[in-house]
Amino acid sequence: MELAAPRKDKVKINRRGDRWQLYLMLSPAVLLVLVFVYMPLGGLVMAFQDYKPYLGITGSEWVGMEHFKFLFEYPDSVQVIWNTLRIAVLKLVFGFISTMGFALLINEVRRKVLRSTVQTFVFLPHFLSWVVLGGIFIELLNPDSGLVNQALQALGFNPIFFLGDNNWFLFTVVSSEVWKEFGYGSIIFLAAIVGINPTLYEAAQIDGAGKWKQMLHITLPSLIPTIAVVLTLSLSQILNAGFDQIFNLYNPLVYEKGDIIDTFVYRIGLIDGNYSFSTAIGLFKSIVSLILILGAYRIAYKVADYKIF
Repeated sequence: MELAAPRKDKVKINRRGDRWQLYLMLSPAVLLVLVFVYMPLGGLVMAFQDYKPYLGITGSEWVGMEHFKFLFEYPDSVQVIWNTLRIAVLKLVFGFISTMGFALLINEVRRKVLRSTVQTFVFLPHFLSWVVLGGIFIELLNPDSGLVNQALQALGFNPIFFLGDNNWFLFTVVSSEVWKEFGYGSIIFLAAIVGINPTLYEAAQIDGAGKWKQMLHITLPSLIPTIAVVLTLSLSQILNAGFDQIFNLYNPLVYEKGDIIDTFVYRIGLIDGNYSFSTAIGLFKSIVSLILILGAYRIAYKVADYKIF
């Protein structure tokens, strides 16, 4: 005896009735986004005002685009934008090289225990806050008592003021960021490598190809779509040079090459109290970042057929 199929309208009603639990679970996240993301957007009007805290947004004088004009005339702001681009590009280039290289190397380790141990150690720095790491690096790189400079002096070299010299600060920022993130960043490449058809490697071995040729002719070509997606989406973060890291490591001695947009906004807005100008800088950064995100997403869709929706 065949059972009658349930009516479609009842199924739809039941499904709708079951969704309230999902909406309830989602509501805290939606509330947080509304309060901390969308409600503060009203404050962007300060970028077009001569904002005075005692007058408020409604009572402050409207100045239009004056702060944006001043943004490109103020020497420090131009230098800050250039610093941000330079640091972000260096982090992107060296971070990608180290991440990709580590993924290819760790993939060749066949002993599971050794492989897991190495991955655990290189993943750990990602989960450490820059507040903690900043304090560690400040002590390690101290020109007088730091362990690094003590080792350099023992080898006959002069001590280096890593966090007080502009050129060395740039090197320190980029290298420490690469060290912190290359292990965790390799996960996406390791996942892509696992998805490569193993019969390709078997066929290459039969043809006499060694590990090096297998990597050049099988692994790397198979990773091209993943590489394209990672690089293009990284372009959207080109104006984010790492506020947490810079803020915990920099000082007035390295403002020339170490000050970035986010730290500049923090100092101008919260320390100096110039809320309107700092809001204008932040809005400028957000608009450029939005354009970069849309452009990067478009490139990723064209090159690697990557799409979110």
